Amino acid sequence: MTGFASVSRDLPQGTFALDIRAVNHRYLDVQFRMPEEFRSLEPKLRELITNHVSRGKVECRISLQTNPAQQGDLKINQALLSQLVEAAKIVQSHSPQARGFSVGELLRWPGVLESQGQDNDSLSQHCLDALQQALQEFTASRGREGEKLKQVLLDRLDSIHRLLEEIKPKLPAILQGWQQRLSTRLKEALDGQVEDDRLKQEFALFAQKIDIDEELERLHTHLTEVRRALNKGGLVGKRLDFLMQELNREANTLGSKSVSTETTQTAVELKVLIEQMREQVQNIE
Repeated sequence: MTGFASVSRDLPQGTFALDIRAVNHRYLDVQFRMPEEFRSLEPKLRELITNHVSRGKVECRISLQTNPAQQGDLKINQALLSQLVEAAKIVQSHSPQARGFSVGELLRWPGVLESQGQDNDSLSQHCLDALQQALQEFTASRGREGEKLKQVLLDRLDSIHRLLEEIKPKLPAILQGWQQRLSTRLKEALDGQVEDDRLKQEFALFAQKIDIDEELERLHTHLTEVRRALNKGGLVGKRLDFLMQELNREANTLGSKSVSTETTQTAVELKVLIEQMREQVQNIE
């Protein structure tokens, strides 16, 4: 299910912004785009998101546009700088033609330059608070979309129910017409040399094979369960996905047992509606 939320704050360090957005995905996939000063927060940020989202491709973007007047004096992280220089020497000892770091590259390396006026603890807390706020808005937006999606599925359920109610009263006449046509063809093929009792036995056996009462009952049962899951809410995506498979199975069986254009057309329309529902269900957690 899609969703979006954005939070921005003016901090002493500069302008902080956090966006979280999601698109449909069968599983949960969380990705981050953020400056290095927030990278240590990734496990906590991921945990917060997974507590609110269980399905979808989620992207969280964090940015900090620093205020030069509030940066304070710059300080070089000498320990990190020494490690980079030593690492470069090791690489060059194995590959003498390798180019070393330039001064600019060293200074641009994440963490080498630190601002003494920057309160990392305060920044971290602001980031976590902003994500909490964004997730509340994000969840609310997904909830609104979920209500719309629920109504779409309920409309499809009503359409399927109407199809079943329309075809059920016609089944005895459909079966009787099929028996009459088959009896006529058999008598014509055998020049009338066929016993009525024998025909009745064969009709009774074959009528059992093409009987679709059980399929109709199971379809009604699955429709009731889908409606119950939608009204219950919560994490019902996998349950609904399973029910779509069961609905499709019964529609296929109904089509394979069809002995008239009416039941065949009903089976086709059922499969179209079920497929439309299945596509939407893939977006539900």
